[in-house]
Amino acid sequence: MIIQLDVCENPEGFSGQIAADNVAAIWELLEQVKDPEIPVLSLRDLGVLRNVENSAGKIVVTITPTYSGCPALDVMQEDISKVLTANGIVDVEVKTVLSPAWTTDWISTEGKQKLEKFGIAPPAGATLANRPERCPLCASSATSLISEYGSTACKAMYQCDDCKESFCYFKVI
Repeated sequence: MIIQLDVCENPEGFSGQIAADNVAAIWELLEQVKDPEIPVLSLRDLGVLRNVENSAGKIVVTITPTYSGCPALDVMQEDISKVLTANGIVDVEVKTVLSPAWTTDWISTEGKQKLEKFGIAPPAGATLANRPERCPLCASSATSLISEYGSTACKAMYQCDDCKESFCYFKVI
């Protein structure tokens, strides 16, 4: 999907123009783009943001959704374009690639910490039979599966046997 946007004269929140050749600054700008389903994570934290490059003056941002039928894909693409446009980058292409497929290995360490602080158990190592290491609320390792599926297909519902609270677990994919 190619999204071409023009810069407004004085867009709200405009903090100065970023040169299109400053890819490092663009990566930092994109830290503002949050996952629509888990707003505590940026697309960068989640590992959805795969690449940023300047291709003959056009900024090409490559993303890989968490799964091919992700309902938030359009929102992510629009949010990326809005952030860049608001900062003076007018020639933007947001490219979606499905191969290699997204994996929870791409979630940053900081992203996993943010998930846990938010009350979602981060993905554990595959050696743990794809279950949470501990309750994100009280840190107990005594947990029980409630449902294989939570609010999204990538999450399962668990209950802590100690604090009795239910919580989501971000499954290893």
